[in-house]
Parts: sequence; structure tokens; C-alpha cells
Amino acid sequence: MTNPHILKVAKRNNPNEPARLGQRYSHTAFLPEAGNTVICHLDTDHPGHRAILHARSRIQALPGAKRFLFTPASSLHMTVFEGAIETRRTADAWPSGLDRQADMDDVTAHVIERLSNFAPPPAFSVRVGKVVPTGLALKGATVRDEKILRAWRDALTKPFGYRHKTHDTYEFHMTFGYCIDWLSDDEVPIWESALKSIHADLVKEAPVVPLKTPAFSRFADMTRFEELLVLRA
Repeated sequence: MTNPHILKVAKRNNPNEPARLGQRYSHTAFLPEAGNTVICHLDTDHPGHRAILHARSRIQALPGAKRFLFTPASSLHMTVFEGAIETRRTADAWPSGLDRQADMDDVTAHVIERLSNFAPPPAFSVRVGKVVPTGLALKGATVRDEKILRAWRDALTKPFGYRHKTHDTYEFHMTFGYCIDWLSDDEVPIWESALKSIHADLVKEAPVVPLKTPAFSRFADMTRFEELLVLRA
């Protein structure tokens, strides 16, 4: 049975263009889309980060990789909590009490002020659950770590002032690239085999994904995430 994550980016299942094409990115570049978020950058001071970059390089070398627009290696991160973003001003994704038309700099200043008294849950570790066409699906390294990750998300709903509709079903991940075109029928089995192999190697080479401490960050597009406040106890 074909990996469902691969089927999601297969041409046979997608009569239309990728949903964010023209909004978050074009066929050749990332587009302005300002926002804020809580992320853990990949810890490039830890030797284990090399296995993550190697996995990314292997995906970039696959036939059909041109169908993805890859983010810079320096931007790699895991999102802990999705902050406000200028293209998504809905009740479940916008700080309560703020005008829906507020400038993103004002929104970021509002959230950072509310984070000044934030009491972070304990530290956590993560592992690679799956390798998918767009990057890595991540999970808590242990059952306890997974619970702590969910506790972080629950705690952050208070300073951000909202709770996404998908809050409880959110899948942690590290994005390598965004789909700009769909994989052909010939490419699907190649990707399925390759991603299995990459995952097997990552389990051995990076049983725990090295991440920095969660930080409230802002971005102008998907190429750089500027840390504004590190959320450590």
C-alpha cells in the first residue's frame, strides 16, 4: 500500500494546483506572508543535526524533487504552536480582543508582552515518526515527551488568546519544502522506497532530533524565523 503522505502529493489524486501556491510561494520563490510562531530551531551545534541535513539532501536528489520548493537549511525548525499570520485572520487563529485588521508588528508586540509571565512546561525531546515528501513528521521521543509537547500547546493558548480547531490533532513536523507541483505516477514508487530508506537511516543516526529551546519568533516569509523570546524556565 502506498504511503498516504505520498498519495497526498501524487498527480493522480490532485486535479488542482497546490493550495498555497500563489499565496505562500510561487513556482520559484517564497512570497511575503508575515506572522509569528513558537518554534524550536534545529540545533546546528549538535552533531546529530548532520543526519537531518543529509536526509534533506537525499530528498532533494530524488527524481521529481523539482516539484518542491525547499526552504533554506538555516530555517529548519519544529513548530510548537502556530502563531498569528497575516493571511489567516480567523477567530480560532487570531488573539482575542485584537482587531482582525491589526498590523502584524502590533500583534507580535501584543503576544510578546503576554508571554512575559509565561511559565513554560518542562523540556522535551522528539524523534522522527515518518519521513514524508515535505520533510519529517515528528513525535515525542517517549510517551512522556509527547504529553509534555501537548502541554506546551495547551499552555500557549492563554498568551496567544486562541485555540485552533485542529489544536488537539496537530501533527508536529519539520518542513523541508513545499509542493509546487504533483509527483507523477512513475515517481511515486521511487519516493515511497526512498523515504523508507531515509527513515530507517535516521532512526539509527538521529534517534533524537536535536532541537533548540522553544522560542517565540517572527517571520516575513518561510525563509527566516527570527527568535524574539526564548521560552525557558
